[in-house]
Amino acid sequence: MPIRLPLPLALLFLALLTACADRAPVSPPPAPEPTTQARTFTQTGKASFYARRHHGQRTANGETHDQTAMVAAHRSLPFGTQVRVTNLDNGKQVTVRINDRGPFRRGRIIDLSRAAAQALGMIEQGVVRVRIEADL
Repeated sequence: MPIRLPLPLALLFLALLTACADRAPVSPPPAPEPTTQARTFTQTGKASFYARRHHGQRTANGETHDQTAMVAAHRSLPFGTQVRVTNLDNGKQVTVRINDRGPFRRGRIIDLSRAAAQALGMIEQGVVRVRIEADL
């Protein structure tokens, strides 16, 4: 004599039975392709340059500031980052290495060594509008 189960109990039994069945393994989603594009950082604002009195002083990364070197201070870019600085008034460009933190004056985005300021033609003005670009 066959066993008769109420319909809800029979459905529960079938659901439990199929839950225990072997299933094909689910493959993980494919890994994202490695990107070869470099991230570019761009910022526009005002640049100033170090006063002569800072020559020989220690910078935030531990170096001694050299006003004849192509170096600069930025608030957040990593030390050692190479940054292209463009004077927006005359189009002159220079590449500097970030080795210090600053500037700490409101509205300024980069503080350049005297040599970099000279190359940009900004010694007379003191503060000029620039665009800075770096590959991160």
